[in-house]
Amino acid sequence: MKDRLFQKLESYYSEMVSIRRFLHQHPELSFKEVETAKFIKNFYEQLGVEVHSQVGGNGVVAKIYGNNPGKTIALRADFDALPIQDEKDVPYKSLIPGVMHACGHDGHTATLLILAKALNELKEELEGNYVLLHQHAEEYAPGGAKSMIEAGCLDGVDAIFGTHLWATEPVGKIQFRFGPIMAAADRFEITIQGQGGHGAHPHETKDAIVTASQLVVNLQQIVSRRVSPIDAAVVTIGSFHSGNAFNIIADKATLIGTVRTFSEELRDKITMEIERIVKGTCQTADCSYQFEYIKGYPAVVNHEKETQFLIKTATNIPGVKIVEESEPQMGGEDFAYYLQNVKGTFFYTGAKPSGSNYPHHHPKFDIDENAMLIAAKTLGAAALQYHHFEN
Repeated sequence: MKDRLFQKLESYYSEMVSIRRFLHQHPELSFKEVETAKFIKNFYEQLGVEVHSQVGGNGVVAKIYGNNPGKTIALRADFDALPIQDEKDVPYKSLIPGVMHACGHDGHTATLLILAKALNELKEELEGNYVLLHQHAEEYAPGGAKSMIEAGCLDGVDAIFGTHLWATEPVGKIQFRFGPIMAAADRFEITIQGQGGHGAHPHETKDAIVTASQLVVNLQQIVSRRVSPIDAAVVTIGSFHSGNAFNIIADKATLIGTVRTFSEELRDKITMEIERIVKGTCQTADCSYQFEYIKGYPAVVNHEKETQFLIKTATNIPGVKIVEESEPQMGGEDFAYYLQNVKGTFFYTGAKPSGSNYPHHHPKFDIDENAMLIAAKTLGAAALQYHHFEN
């Protein structure tokens, strides 16, 4: 069965590439993926596969029912793009100004569509059922996973598998990780209210810029002095806005930043530490403040047995040369929500293009499309073989 699936995937590889390139030319931003969702739904309708659209928003869910009893396995691909201008010189360059697939979601979608096509052609021989989750809005919190789960996309699912085409690792490499593989991704905003005045009379003011600058320095002590060096965490200030003119002392300053952690305990601790430092710094400067902390995606935490199963599966995939444990990544992913509800694992599929390559979210980002075939085979083999996995 597995070999026949692989043969079908190989025969449809050119179609997989064609789909990916079409989607690359027609990207849509998070929560605005109307035409992409229509494209996905139409693909399944032409196959005669049961498909549901507008699941939790722009999500699309297709279901393939095997002819023999077995488990229900879910496979997920995201399909939103980013607000980035495509600067690549390729025939499939984005046709939408200021929007591009700069993270590989077009490849994820093409991979899952062709895998579904191959599985559907084998449904008379298949065991169990297959749920194909095409998720919108992975790039922008609150994301699409949570609303799709609330809409019932995981009902009856026994396990879920997902992969991310990873353009920083060579084709032929599969990376796994037990436990946390990607971090919780949170956002915070601090507004400091002082008292403005003339630049020539600082003693009559409460300088918001000086206070905010001191706060930036003070916040650096959280990770270096309040977090165990054994634990990984990030506190980053990414935006600092204040001031009106060269000779005016600003009365207000706004800081916006992100926090990345792998445990809920540390996540909560850093939240409290930020506010404690903000309060103390502002009291010292006789300024008031507003502090808002917005929790984004939780950490992606893989299940141990399903990860061990994935390792065994990946080592027998044609084209896979290396199966290794990944370092934990500080990027966020709302695949975390699926793993909070059902067993499963999330892994990386190497997709580094030859020649010059660029990281995810870069204007010249691209992938080696051969990685899609490896991803499809790995996901497909995992879905087929999990029916016989004792957990």
